Amino acid sequence: MKRRDFIKLGAAAAIGAGAAKVLPAQMQSGMPMQGGVPLAEATKADITLEIAPVALELAPNRIISTIGYNGTCPGPLLRMKEGVPVTVDVINYTDTPEFVHWHGLFIPAEVDGTEEEGTPPVPPNGRRRYRFTPKPAGTRWYHSHAMAGSDLHQGTYTGQFGFLMIDAGNDPGRYDQEVFLALRDWEPFYTNQDMDTDEQEDQGPKPEKPAVMDPRPNGLEVTSVMYSINDKVLGAGEPIRVKQRDRVLMHLLNASAIENKRIALTGHNFLVLALDGNPVPSPQLANAITLGPGERVDAIVEMNQPGVWILGGTDDNARNAGLGTVVEYANQHREPQWVPPPKPVWDYLVFDRKGGSPPPTPDQTFDMVFEKVPSGAGKFNLWLVNGKPYPHEQEFVLKHGGRYRLVFHNRTDDSHPLHVHRHSFEITEHRGKPTAGVIKDTVIVPLFGRTAVDFTADQPGLTLFHCHIQQHMDFGFKALFRYS
Repeated sequence: MKRRDFIKLGAAAAIGAGAAKVLPAQMQSGMPMQGGVPLAEATKADITLEIAPVALELAPNRIISTIGYNGTCPGPLLRMKEGVPVTVDVINYTDTPEFVHWHGLFIPAEVDGTEEEGTPPVPPNGRRRYRFTPKPAGTRWYHSHAMAGSDLHQGTYTGQFGFLMIDAGNDPGRYDQEVFLALRDWEPFYTNQDMDTDEQEDQGPKPEKPAVMDPRPNGLEVTSVMYSINDKVLGAGEPIRVKQRDRVLMHLLNASAIENKRIALTGHNFLVLALDGNPVPSPQLANAITLGPGERVDAIVEMNQPGVWILGGTDDNARNAGLGTVVEYANQHREPQWVPPPKPVWDYLVFDRKGGSPPPTPDQTFDMVFEKVPSGAGKFNLWLVNGKPYPHEQEFVLKHGGRYRLVFHNRTDDSHPLHVHRHSFEITEHRGKPTAGVIKDTVIVPLFGRTAVDFTADQPGLTLFHCHIQQHMDFGFKALFRYS
């Protein structure tokens, strides 16, 4: 078995322990430059990210224009050592302010990468240096956190995303190959047609469904008919090449701005090891994986079915529009095959702690009720948290060290991937069942469903909560938690 070597950031030890600062260094006209960085910069950063236009070749006859990091989409794979401080220079070659969010990290608000938490932006045609100590270990990611509003060429609609791996130094290495696979949609557009399959696919309990549905027509919603895994549509680019009996570690990410997706690999199962980078108490086999925007899954796939297979979306329309890649065994030469998995089921609860004591009683519970106002924001829907859109000034105040329960009441006909910044949480109830032990930072709350999560308030500072669907966040679906 091969063990992957994690990249060590050699200069990181020289940075002050526990440092977490933002050092503005606006580019100035006429300043001497080298490689996009002012010569006056005293020290070289461990990592440099350049935000600039990218011509992305999804297939030989399908080239799109977007914004990416370091000329690629996804951006470069970043590997850091847990607990070792790093510096990151972000250089913005566009004409709009940008924010880089380090999704899933426990870092101060001023470097988390959101305007709402007070992180300074990376100015247009300017640069900014971040210093932070990466933790916790696991599969994280980084992406733009700029608001888009009605502009489908901003925020997470662009190609500004990439994997971030934080190494604890104890990787067992029980795999032969490691692959990073990001699900993406491209060229989004507005529609008044119902493109959502949540209603048809979700057969679970619906305790939050109103007795009388809102009769008003929906506002315009965002959709896409062009998809990829990483930077290539299904059938373009190189396949994932494997040998029989290989153990392949797959890091899966939904980097979409728009919708939840389910994927499967014909003839194979996924042994799920971690959710959102956090090891699960009970690793289990799954024949398909559902990922909301922002979610990650780490899974081992045993290569025991020689052939040429499709790893792709279980939704035929999305897969035929590019959401997939090919897995090719050695010495196999045939057309890639797709067979849908029988009765795909995805449930966080199968990975929970079996038996044992329930989670401790929280110090305080916050009920969070989510509602949609059709066309409440002009042409678009408005999203409410406890009866109003963002901002929420003093409604969610935390005491340092306290344990809090968030009860998500989803009174809408969409399944929402909900993310809490700078903290992880434990799922304590899902689909009407109590649970314990599954730690995440993003969770899908089913349409008309209810989910509860517990977290410890151990990261002082402003903390953003929001739906990870860009349009929902832009039009009201977010709130700030404040420490007293």
